Amino acid sequence: MAAEVQVFDAVLVLLLLWLGWRALASADLFKAVVQFIVFGLLLSLAWVRLGAPDVALAEAAIGAGLAGALLLDTLARLGRSGAADEPRPLGLTPARTGVALAALGLAALLVASALALPERWPGLAEPALQQLQASGVSNPVTATLLNYRGYDTLLEIGVLMLAVLGVWILDAEPALPRPVADPMLGLLLRVLLPLAVIVAGYLLWVGAHAPGGAFQGAALLAAGGVLWHLARPLSLGPSLVVRAIVVLGFAVFLAAGVTTALLGGGFLTFPPAHAGAIILAIEAAAMLSIALIMVALFVGRERTVSDSLAASPTTGAQDTGAVP
Repeated sequence: MAAEVQVFDAVLVLLLLWLGWRALASADLFKAVVQFIVFGLLLSLAWVRLGAPDVALAEAAIGAGLAGALLLDTLARLGRSGAADEPRPLGLTPARTGVALAALGLAALLVASALALPERWPGLAEPALQQLQASGVSNPVTATLLNYRGYDTLLEIGVLMLAVLGVWILDAEPALPRPVADPMLGLLLRVLLPLAVIVAGYLLWVGAHAPGGAFQGAALLAAGGVLWHLARPLSLGPSLVVRAIVVLGFAVFLAAGVTTALLGGGFLTFPPAHAGAIILAIEAAAMLSIALIMVALFVGRERTVSDSLAASPTTGAQDTGAVP
């Protein structure tokens, strides 16, 4: 059995290397996108083999799901002529040879370092597990994200919030037409969207003691939002409701940290008696914010052709009969 597992892992590594190379080198953009999506799915399987199911869920939803949908949507709006890419010969040039040798050398160094590690590494795993009961959750991943490195998680949510604010501030008009509503996707939306909401809620709840949590639930909600956009094109401009949901996760997280600091426990130091409830509230708010942020980043701040014409001072003047 051990030999079969090793063969499976070796085949998985070879497939990942081959798909990654083909996704970069393929002259057919549609094939490249499909290979990228398959690469993300196989990479999720690799994370499962490494014992990281939380990362595998995020990779499948974000790396293969949302990113793949974004690329496919872009190809559909480019059309057949825009999807044709120039051929890229795979011959080795001096520059490519140097990059390949450097990459192989780095890979060999990483493998040698991993093999040189002792069987028992004196790290922080055991002390962290000993304090797990005081963290409010029994899932070590959730405890790490919300307790042991809460500062980092707070800043990560802040970075996502700033990213969508940057999209709104740029307010760029797209050169591509907006997608046309698809009735088949609409039927699929009515089936999958309620399921995505239910599973996202389950992942949020189960994250306290099993693989799951806010980010995994947000990824599923965002996938439902992307499907909604593909079936019934929507616009997510900076309205008051949208802005409130975008900042909700960061605001609740920050408020929890300030409250614990004012009560004398320290910033983001949750009291053990209430840590579970505080973490659930933070994760629920963060899930809604992250999901909406990812959908907003996918949709952008699009304008229709009529909006663009109305924004043009010359066209507007002509429409009203005024002299430009």
